[in-house]
Amino acid sequence: MTLSSRLPTEQSEGPGDRPPPKTPRLAGVDAARGIAVIGMIAVHVFNLYDEQTGSVSWLAAVFSGRSAALFAVMAGVGLALVSGGRHGHRGRNVSADRRGIAARAGVIAVVGLTLGLLEVDIAIILVCYALLFILALPFITMSIRQLAVFTAAWTLLSPAIAYLVRPLLDEAPFNAFIDTEPNWTNLADPAALLSSLFFTGSYPVFQWLNYVLLGLLLGRLALDSLRVQLWLAAAGATVLVAAQLTSSLLLQGLGGANALLATGETDSGNLVDWNKRLLLDLSDVDQTTSLWWLAVDAPHTGTTLDLLNTMGSAAMVLGLCLLLARVAGRGLLVLSGPGAMTLTLYSAHVLLMSFINGNDTTATESLLFWGQVLLFSAVGLAYGLTARRGPLERLASAVSKAARGPISLHSTFTGSP
Repeated sequence: MTLSSRLPTEQSEGPGDRPPPKTPRLAGVDAARGIAVIGMIAVHVFNLYDEQTGSVSWLAAVFSGRSAALFAVMAGVGLALVSGGRHGHRGRNVSADRRGIAARAGVIAVVGLTLGLLEVDIAIILVCYALLFILALPFITMSIRQLAVFTAAWTLLSPAIAYLVRPLLDEAPFNAFIDTEPNWTNLADPAALLSSLFFTGSYPVFQWLNYVLLGLLLGRLALDSLRVQLWLAAAGATVLVAAQLTSSLLLQGLGGANALLATGETDSGNLVDWNKRLLLDLSDVDQTTSLWWLAVDAPHTGTTLDLLNTMGSAAMVLGLCLLLARVAGRGLLVLSGPGAMTLTLYSAHVLLMSFINGNDTTATESLLFWGQVLLFSAVGLAYGLTARRGPLERLASAVSKAARGPISLHSTFTGSP
């Protein structure tokens, strides 16, 4: 594995069943994952709302909903790169790709179902990731134009469809919901588990497929191109701002906020409290009482504007990280190191938070945050300098390689979340 920030000139492809040429990792891609790790820790450790002062932490606006979305988009980028990058694989290599991705998804699901058994105040995302990997399999052969059309259409349609479906799942005869994080015990009721994963859980796969599709699209671009990197940063920021302005216009200018306050489904009694709530998580609010819910862009609401907001921020972060990799060189290892082993570090973070939650501790939020950031950065740096993969990444890679069979793909980029 190299840590070059640039890909070599891609060779023309030979016959479809010929192993593709070896390509190095993109340090900027791993750095974007590293930022997602830091954001994840911040959201899980810090109190985003001060009940005494009624103030919302700036961390809510920066990281809430965005870190998980960035992980999902980068997972899509990883799937694109592991399946051929800019040009994509052809012939029997596609079948090998799909077997390898499915096997990797199995490893991620096993880890996620196991972590879901822990007592921890964290919404475990790994089972949803695994399902997203499986759902992405039909799309890895699509062209950039096809991916763009499908992603745009699904971003517009999926939130409205989910809005109509969710009330049906929460009522008899379905009653299809689970009150725990996805874990092994939920396999006894697969209908409830799948309903939660697709529609009613913290990370509804039905809408979150958009993130992976966007990642697939971005991973098919020439990510080593300066023009593409600048375009990603600028376009991502534009989409982010446009989504926020559109939501503000609909809610504040056209009366959507007042209409939602009138439903009584939120404890925000006035527009000031409502605006604060929009920076936080509305996932615990019944969002089936008014079509105006589709106009919000609050984290984890899964609306079109929420998706555009977080997809834009993910594209912007990726573009900026790729640009930074041009000038930072090996200095970027402080981010790209942990970003290259996110499955291991995510699992370690959940285990650590579970231990802290289960034991009396006097550790402050700042100590928990900076302690983990420094520890994970040091571990990632050590693994990066020695060109080694994390333990769970090695396991996922070995299982994936075995599933691929005799057609061995020589890309060193791993698509772990």
